[in-house]
Amino acid sequence: MEIRNVSRRGLRPLAVALGLCLTASAAYAQQPAGAGAAPATAPPTELPAGLPDYGADKPLPELGLVEHRLENGLTVWVLPREGGLPRVDYVLAVRGGLASDPAQLPGMSNLLAGLMREGTTTRTSVQIAEQLQTLGAEMGAQASSDGLFVSASGLSSSAQPLATLFADVVRNPAFPENEVQLAKANALQGLKAMQAQPSYQANRAMGRVLFGDHPYGNTLPTEAAINGTDIAGLKAAHTARFRPDQALLVIAGPVKPDDAKALAESMFGDWQGQGTPVADIAAPDYPTGPQFVLVPRENSVQSAVRIGRPAFDANDDRAIAAALANTILGGGFDSRLMRNLREDKGYTYGAGSSFGLRAEGGAFQAQADVRNEVTGAAIGEFLKEFEAMRSQAVPADELQRAKRFTAGTYLFQNQLQYAVASALAGNWLLGRPADYLSTYVDKVNGVTATQVQSVAREFFDPKQQSIVVVGDAAVAEQLKTYGAFGSGE
Repeated sequence: MEIRNVSRRGLRPLAVALGLCLTASAAYAQQPAGAGAAPATAPPTELPAGLPDYGADKPLPELGLVEHRLENGLTVWVLPREGGLPRVDYVLAVRGGLASDPAQLPGMSNLLAGLMREGTTTRTSVQIAEQLQTLGAEMGAQASSDGLFVSASGLSSSAQPLATLFADVVRNPAFPENEVQLAKANALQGLKAMQAQPSYQANRAMGRVLFGDHPYGNTLPTEAAINGTDIAGLKAAHTARFRPDQALLVIAGPVKPDDAKALAESMFGDWQGQGTPVADIAAPDYPTGPQFVLVPRENSVQSAVRIGRPAFDANDDRAIAAALANTILGGGFDSRLMRNLREDKGYTYGAGSSFGLRAEGGAFQAQADVRNEVTGAAIGEFLKEFEAMRSQAVPADELQRAKRFTAGTYLFQNQLQYAVASALAGNWLLGRPADYLSTYVDKVNGVTATQVQSVAREFFDPKQQSIVVVGDAAVAEQLKTYGAFGSGE
């Protein structure tokens, strides 16, 4: 059994927006006249004179991460937290998420996660809920593209009984018939609500455009997938994914490392994987060249616009510079896209962008819902802003604001113990090192304008962007300048 200290640096954690972005690529060569000119963005708001300088970043408590490796292969990370709330958090992450679902059952992992606490081989869903209430605890599960998470939080005085219940839920879900049918009925109702939104259609189309047949482009649920999910499939997926040799357990709270190790042993020491583990996800074979898709939505009063292209995986060296470039372009209310499309042009209530990074690939995407009559003009403004980021270095004051925003959000989001435990588990699934949290802010502050422009030149190139529009068919005339738009089917 291996025990080692992973990191004792001051914790300066995580605010990268890892969202599950479905993305694609667009055309600059066929822009309207003047599309390459400097963007007509509204200038940033001038602050009153005489304001004091920003205060120095305050370090968060030491991470003090200690790693244990159980004999069955389970990795355990312990975050001893002194002087905080008397609370313990457990987060278990396993490899194999939405991208590991059968091709004909996209989104099945969401059902799998939702049913984890709805009954085990020894407890009903009611008994689980009653015990959690007795312990003053909570428990939940969720799926990402690359894995599944199960978490539990409660008073540290109840650490052992909560650990026993948590282990039962993780290891022995029964997927009772009545609970499965209820979950499927609820999922179908939720899907109807999603399908009524153009964003669902836009993201679904964008996934196909960007990733082709790769599983990363097929993670949104369908009616056929929900109806086709059965108990046997859920049990098989659980067996293939929930294995100690493919799992990480994070324990955080006022607990000593040796005590946490004993807790882990009591929960999972005799846990053994069964059968063949879930297959690894291969890197995407991205479609070549930009694509252009118009998804007709009769009588729609707005167009859902998505513009994007393939990027890189989450542990790429360019990820932090990309986070800053994105903050400046469309990652906040003071971003260039918001100032242009909302404040200056009045085309939309909100415009933004993001890098959606996964363990084996990722994408850049910009988006807005705009009025029908300005659909084409809005795309032109997006492409102007992309080109401006490529052709002109970011001014020093704008870069500094972006660093403050990115680092400050990162620090704020990781104030809570549970957030730190969850971020560690998420980074592990993405292939990032254990000290990613500790070093993030220092790396953000070290990014130069040259690095930001380098990312922009590579990933904001208008000639390499795909465009997806969901809206009334009448907007097709406005799109001809940008490319030959098909239905995407």
